Amino acid sequence: MRPKIKTNIFIPAEAVPENTASAPEQAGLRFSSIGGWKLLVLPMVLFISLPILALFLNVTPTDVWNNLHQEEVLQAIHLSLVSALTATLITLIFGTPVAAYLAVSKSRYARWVDSLMDLPTVLPPSVAGVALLLTFGRKGLFGPTLEAFGLSIPFTTIAVVIAQVFIASPYYIKAASIGFSNIDPELKQAAGLDGADSAQIFAHITLPLSWKAMLSGAVMTWARSLGEFGATIIFAGNFPGVTQTMPLAIYIGFQVDMSVAITLAVILISFSFLTLLLVKGLLFKEYFEDQPIRSISKGN
Repeated sequence: MRPKIKTNIFIPAEAVPENTASAPEQAGLRFSSIGGWKLLVLPMVLFISLPILALFLNVTPTDVWNNLHQEEVLQAIHLSLVSALTATLITLIFGTPVAAYLAVSKSRYARWVDSLMDLPTVLPPSVAGVALLLTFGRKGLFGPTLEAFGLSIPFTTIAVVIAQVFIASPYYIKAASIGFSNIDPELKQAAGLDGADSAQIFAHITLPLSWKAMLSGAVMTWARSLGEFGATIIFAGNFPGVTQTMPLAIYIGFQVDMSVAITLAVILISFSFLTLLLVKGLLFKEYFEDQPIRSISKGN
């Protein structure tokens, strides 16, 4: 008996029947034309974009240049970038095992862990700051123990990073977990039959196939860490050069110098937006590189 051979036959776009349903029709979203949906999108686009545009219209390149020469502004930018990057790296190290566990386990314990990991995303940041202070503060759960070793976490740069990890880590864990769970289990089973252990399967199959989800989650964690305010100001305070990140400097700028506040707001938006554009552009390119032109699988 001849084995079946799977081949790809490429067909020009002109040969595809014209009655193929469009994406909006397939999704049940037909609305006379794409133009109709564009009109419905417009109000939300304007609602998001106009306030951002207002920020840029109220600052000049000269204002930005002059404010960037202020020591406190440079300190706030440096601290924000370093602390957000540190929080993201910590999340990658400790959040990846959690994401991998949630992707493979359907137990009741896993559901509890999943709900707990999602809690910081719906918890008010100020509540998170109070909770962290009552945990690591001088009179908190671990305060006396830390003090016995000469350690004090609140109102330090370490407190800034801890607050950012607490608030932003769920974004990475959720994205990575979804990426891990989308991997075909048969690939892992085949690798196991070939003698690969769990660590080898994770390193050579899971990670390479889910790097896009991990990258997307890491970027969201970095961006959320960069903009963290509520938990930071309660748990870490607002000390220039030590705990004053860009969001905290913006808060002080409204009371002292509006120009500094707007400058930092523009810089913060630019950092976040350019990072999102870079990552989304990379993922968009990878997506279309993975797609065949037109193919039909046929068994002979």
